[in-house]
Amino acid sequence: MFNKEVYTKRRNKLRKEVKSGIALFLGNVDAAFNYPANVYSFRQDSHFLYFFGLQNPGFAGIIDFDNNKDYIFGNDFDIDDVIWMGVQPKVADLAAKGGVENAAPYNELAKFIAKAKKEGRQIHYLPPYRGETVIELSALLGLYNADIKPGASVELIKGVVALKEIKSDKEVAEIEKAVDIAYEMHTTSMRMAMPGRVEQEIAGTIEGISLALGGPVSFPIILSQDGQTLHNHHHDKVLKVGRMMVTDAGAETQENYTSDITRTVPVGGKFNDRQAEIYQIVLDANMAAIEAIKPGLKYREVHFLAARTIIEGLKKAGLMKGDTDAALKAEAHTLFMPHGLGHMMGMDVHDMEGLGENYVGYDENTTRATTFGTAYLRLGKELKTGFVLTVEPGIYFIPDLIDQFRNEGKFMDFVNYDKVETYKDFGGIRIEDDILVTDDGYRVLGKPIPKTIAEVEAVMSNPL
Repeated sequence: MFNKEVYTKRRNKLRKEVKSGIALFLGNVDAAFNYPANVYSFRQDSHFLYFFGLQNPGFAGIIDFDNNKDYIFGNDFDIDDVIWMGVQPKVADLAAKGGVENAAPYNELAKFIAKAKKEGRQIHYLPPYRGETVIELSALLGLYNADIKPGASVELIKGVVALKEIKSDKEVAEIEKAVDIAYEMHTTSMRMAMPGRVEQEIAGTIEGISLALGGPVSFPIILSQDGQTLHNHHHDKVLKVGRMMVTDAGAETQENYTSDITRTVPVGGKFNDRQAEIYQIVLDANMAAIEAIKPGLKYREVHFLAARTIIEGLKKAGLMKGDTDAALKAEAHTLFMPHGLGHMMGMDVHDMEGLGENYVGYDENTTRATTFGTAYLRLGKELKTGFVLTVEPGIYFIPDLIDQFRNEGKFMDFVNYDKVETYKDFGGIRIEDDILVTDDGYRVLGKPIPKTIAEVEAVMSNPL
C-alpha cells in the first residue's frame, strides 16, 4: 500500500472531474472455488484499490463530491475470524491508512445510498464485471440486474480514465517491478523450450516464478508452439524442433500493477533460415514502433508504421508483393497481423478495459476503425506523457484465414498466396515490450529481456 496521501490526492483529483453527487466503488468479494470456505485467491477491484488502497474483500468506498467527504464501509473481524486468521485491524484503522476518516459497518451502506437517492443526488458507479457486483448494485440502487451496466456513469468513467491513464513515478516503479519478474519468467521459458518437453511444464514453472517473486500472473499464460492462435491457452503439445514457441506472460506486484511481455523462440535454441527471416521482420517492426513513440503522436499512426515495416519485410521474403502504400491502404497486412499493435497497461494488464475500450483507447478526436484487424486496435488516440502501453507486432500464418482470403480473392495484388501456402506449418511470432511515454519520447520499462536473434540463442544455449 502506498502512503495515505497518494489515495487522498487521487480522490481529490477525481473531484475535479466529477462535479456533483457521490461515487460508489464496490470492492470485490471472495469467490468460492468449489465450496464456500475454499476460495480463489482474492483479487481486489482495481478501481477501488486505486482510490482507497485496501486489499480486503467485502469493502465499499464512497466519494462524496458535494460535501467533500470520503467513506469506507466494511465489517470488523470477529473472534471466529481471529481464530483462523490471527488478530486483524479494525475497519476504522484500515480506512485511516487510505486517508479516509469516516468508517462504518457494511450494512450502513444501504442506508447511506437510500438517503442519497431520497435527496435526489446522482449516484455514480463504474460498469461491473462480476455477477455478484451486479446483484449488489441492483439491491443497493433498486434497479433490475439488466439495467445496471447501461446505467454506469459516463462522467465517472471519463474521470477515472483521465486520472488512471497518466502513471505516477510510484506506479511506473511498480510496473517495472512486474517487468523484472517477467524477465525471470521469460528467460526461464526460453531455456526450457527444448524438444520433447510438454508446454504445460514450462507454463507451470514460469507461473510459479511470478507467485514466488511478486503475485499471481497478470493474465492466464499464453504459451504454445501453435502461435498462429493468438491467445492460445492450451499447453498440451510436446515441443518439436522446427517449431516456434510463443510465450506471452506477465506478473502482478503486490500492489496489483502488471507486466505484459511476449517472446518467441525456436524450439531447440537455434533459428533456421526461414524462422530467422520472419523473426527479424517482427523484431524490426517492434523496434521501429518503439522508436517512433512520443507525446502528441496518435498510436494508430505507430500501428500503421509497424504494419508498413511488416509489409516491406514480407515483400523481401517473397510473401507479399506490389506497392507498399497501396498494400497498407488496403490493409493487406491484416492477413499476417490481424490484431492491433498494443494497449494501455497499469493495474490491469488491459488497463481499464472493463470501462470500455473506446473510452480508454479512443476519444472525440480518434474514432475506432471497423475494418478487419484494425478494429482490434485497442489504443488509437494521441499519446501523452505518462502513458504506459504495450508494443506487440506479430506475424502469423493462420491456415483458415489464408484459405478464406484466397477463396474470396482478397489482397490478390499484394499477397503471394502460392508461397504463403508453404508456411501453413510455421505457426506465429509475436514480440512485445512495455513502454512508458516520456516528455521527449519513450522508455522501455524494466530489465531488458533478450529479443535479438543472437541474444535469444545465447540464453537458450544454457538449457534447463
